[in-house]
Amino acid sequence: MTEHEMKQPRTEHSVPFFWPMAAGIELGEAGLDLFRQNLKFLEEAAEITRPPSPEWATPNRILLDLDTMRLRDFCRDGACTDAVPVIVDAPYAGHSSTIADYAPGQSLVEVLLDQGAGRVLVTDWKTATPAMRDFDIDKYLAEINVVVDELGGRANFVGLCQGGWMAAMYAARFPEKVASLVLAGSPIDTNAGNGPIRKMAHETPLSFYREMVEAGEDRMRGKFMLAGWKNMHPEKQYFEKYLDLYAHLDDKNYIERTERFESWYENPVDLPGAYYLQAIELLFKENLFAKGAFVGLGRKLTLKDVTCPAFLLAGEGDDITTREQVFAARGLLGTPDAEIVEKLVPGGHIGLFMGSHTLKDAWPGIADWLIEKGGA
Repeated sequence: MTEHEMKQPRTEHSVPFFWPMAAGIELGEAGLDLFRQNLKFLEEAAEITRPPSPEWATPNRILLDLDTMRLRDFCRDGACTDAVPVIVDAPYAGHSSTIADYAPGQSLVEVLLDQGAGRVLVTDWKTATPAMRDFDIDKYLAEINVVVDELGGRANFVGLCQGGWMAAMYAARFPEKVASLVLAGSPIDTNAGNGPIRKMAHETPLSFYREMVEAGEDRMRGKFMLAGWKNMHPEKQYFEKYLDLYAHLDDKNYIERTERFESWYENPVDLPGAYYLQAIELLFKENLFAKGAFVGLGRKLTLKDVTCPAFLLAGEGDDITTREQVFAARGLLGTPDAEIVEKLVPGGHIGLFMGSHTLKDAWPGIADWLIEKGGA
């Protein structure tokens, strides 16, 4: 199935950190006031019945059940090799971690295993409960460290979107524990390029994001994000997709694809308020990580401390994480230039992880690279 077949709007399901843009609201006090009124409506609205939660396409077992995540282990036939494990750090930015294992024939996990990676695991991030509201970035880095220690103390990381800056932070904090690093659609230098996310980060006041978190009882609620994504393309979400569905009622494959996508799309996760606001202020507004000034687990993190081989993957049409934000890592990492690979592929943001063409044309080569450089 191609990106087009999934009927996905170009940006609407990948911008949880910048919900006002997704809602189609122009910046300015009048726009912010209107958005506040919409938030109040969402708070008071009754819950709409959602489809079942998305499922994992590939058999797996839960190796660890931590406060922030369930670590899913995809050893085939229950047998793991002694290879350096590959940890796919899924985005913690709105939708389910099943983005890494979306459907049979459309799964990054499946590609990595088919290419010979000995052990593949995925961070299955939990939706934030009220008890998780104060979880910050340090909490997530600490539990990633628990994961790596559980796996023997060294791993390859494949960071997807927001999971990429998290993986890069971990590599900067514990460089000896990271054998190789793949950054796919990952915003490393958030000031690079001239994408709409960069503009939004600098033009929307922090107080506005705090209001959203407060409205969500100290969490960034998935239902707020989902409403924003839909309002970005209301004609598609509330009219056209139902016409498409009606036109394909006799196409069983189309119906099954639609059901699977809706299960994934209609079940966004909630984010802890502390984590969300840190990301907005310190990473997207102040760009502290790229500047070497972000403090993680008690130390300033500098990308110059990351010296492992690195693979940088960007989408030609990606306006969520522009190619400049990804490729800027080349000049920031301490990795020798000869050990850094850049690859630009056709398509947008979500296609980097779920698009059938990218999974067929780009990711097998990345898997081979992981095996060669990281011992996967």
